[in-house]
Amino acid sequence: MSSNSGTGTRIRQWLMTGVSYMIPFVAAGGILIALSFAIGGYDIVYQDQGEFLAAGFNPLSAHDWAYVMFAVGAATFGFLVPVLSGFIAYAIADRPGLAPGFVGGAIAGTVGAGFLGGLITGFLAGFVALWLSRLKVAGWFRPMMPVVVIPLIATFVTGGLMLVILGGPLKALMDALNAWLTGLSGGSVILLGIVLGLMMAFDMGGPVNKVAYTFAAAGLTEAGATAADDDVRFVVMAIVMAAGMTPPLGLALATVLRKSAFSNAERQNGKAAWVLGASFITEGAIPFAAADPIRVIPSIMIGSATAGALVGAFGCTLRAPHGGLWVFGLVGNWPMYLVAIAIGTVVTALLVLVAKNIKPGVSDEELEEAVA
Repeated sequence: MSSNSGTGTRIRQWLMTGVSYMIPFVAAGGILIALSFAIGGYDIVYQDQGEFLAAGFNPLSAHDWAYVMFAVGAATFGFLVPVLSGFIAYAIADRPGLAPGFVGGAIAGTVGAGFLGGLITGFLAGFVALWLSRLKVAGWFRPMMPVVVIPLIATFVTGGLMLVILGGPLKALMDALNAWLTGLSGGSVILLGIVLGLMMAFDMGGPVNKVAYTFAAAGLTEAGATAADDDVRFVVMAIVMAAGMTPPLGLALATVLRKSAFSNAERQNGKAAWVLGASFITEGAIPFAAADPIRVIPSIMIGSATAGALVGAFGCTLRAPHGGLWVFGLVGNWPMYLVAIAIGTVVTALLVLVAKNIKPGVSDEELEEAVA
């Protein structure tokens, strides 16, 4: 990372490093748990591991396969906060930050501080390790610093502060956030759907998008496997996935509805955008936004906000944190979920095409100046 980067840019890059390493764990763990419920039912969570191991694995039993999926998925979810914390610290201090970051994140999970605790310990561990690495020490002692001294001191400081000082207040804050989420209903869920939809489409996989996604994934994790099917945190996850699918799908549809409005390269990108959108890869919209941001970005934001609001209104739920079309069997009220995504896709496509018609004789530069 360039030392000339601004403070805000560096903080965003550190945070994005942690989130990007965490997402594969979220996807793998969440989809495994969701599949285990689909195959073995929600009571799979009450299966005793000791009894399962004693009885032995039966390859002909769907229940046994479901339990293995659940156990592996739950174990994968256990890494989310430590990985988030560890790689934020790694982004700040390089390898000396890994041990204190992972340990701090593990302790944050243990004391109930959740993802917020993981964020705090990631930055704390990273800065402590970075400060220690810059201390002037004798040449003979320097090789010991990154291997023993920095991990030892930074781990103790980070873990100790989380246990003694930070854990209690952060747990209370996470409890309040969960209480607020579970208390949402009716219009408040629809409003949240609009806000999350706007965020998911704003930068198509960038920091704002990842904040919305991490918010939903954190709620999914906090809800746990025993939460009721209609828990609003599952609705939030459904909102975020629908809103993330809509931009590439809408742009793909627009290239079909009026090919002449797009370049040959954009029409080719439109073919790929069908698959990317169906797979919940919002980045499929980036080539279109890069070529024509002033028309595309507002259009996809409105389309995603529409999809998010409708998912909230319909009360659709999702226990899997990723997968797109491939996990629709795990969506609660999936017919209306398809309706919400379809409407958001059509709104996106129509708005893009309408925007393409605005002052067709005016250049993009002149249009941007007029809007400004």
